[in-house]
Amino acid sequence: MVEGLRAGYGRIEIVHGIDLRVEPGEVVALLGPNGAGKTTALLTITEHLHPFGGQVRIGGTRLTGGPHRIARAGIGLVAERSVFASLTAEANLALGVGGVAAAVELFPELGPLLPRRAGMLSGGEQQILALARALAARPRFLLLDEVSAGLAPLVVERLFGAARQAARERGVGILLVEQQVRRALTVADRGYVLQRGVVVAEGPAAELRAAFEHTASTGTGALYPS
Repeated sequence: MVEGLRAGYGRIEIVHGIDLRVEPGEVVALLGPNGAGKTTALLTITEHLHPFGGQVRIGGTRLTGGPHRIARAGIGLVAERSVFASLTAEANLALGVGGVAAAVELFPELGPLLPRRAGMLSGGEQQILALARALAARPRFLLLDEVSAGLAPLVVERLFGAARQAARERGVGILLVEQQVRRALTVADRGYVLQRGVVVAEGPAAELRAAFEHTASTGTGALYPS
C-alpha cells in the first residue's frame, strides 16, 4: 500500500521513508508515541499533505491527484470528531457517498439522532456518525486516526467492533492509528511501531502485544525503543 513514504510540514521531514502493507480484509495497527509521525503518515496517504517522496499503491496502481481522487479510488479517512457540527446528523450522512439509509443500517442507534445537530451529540455519538458515513461509502481501505480518543470503553468497543466486522465481512482493509496499545492489538491482525518517523518494529499483533505486556510488567524491552 505505502512504499518509501516521506512526509512532513514545510521543510521539516517527520516521516522518513516508511513502508506499510494493508491487505483487503485485514486490520493493521500503526502504533507509536506522540510525535512519532502516525497522523502525518495518514494525512499524506490521503494527500491532505503533499508527500516529500514515496508512493501509495492499490493493486499495483499508483494513486496521486489530491484527497478527492484518493477518496474516489476507495481510501477513506476517519479522524477524531470528523463531523460537520452545524449540520444535523442526517445531513452529515447525506453528504457521504453511501447515503443515510446505508449508514443507519450499519449503526441503527443513529436513527433517533438524525434530526439533531451533530455538534450537540456526545463525543461517542459523533465518532459513530463519522465512522458510519465512511463505512456506508463502501471503501476498499479505511484509515482510522485515534477514533477512540476520550471515549468511554463501550463506545470504543462498538467502533472497533464495527471496523473489524467491515474487514471480515466486506473485505475492507483497515489501518488503525491508536494510542491505546492493548486495545488496538486486540482488534488488529498485524501492527507497525513508528518511532521518530521510522518503522522500528512490525509483526503479528499477538507478538507486539506480548512485547508491550513484557515492557509494562518489567520496564525493559520497550515496545517503543528510545
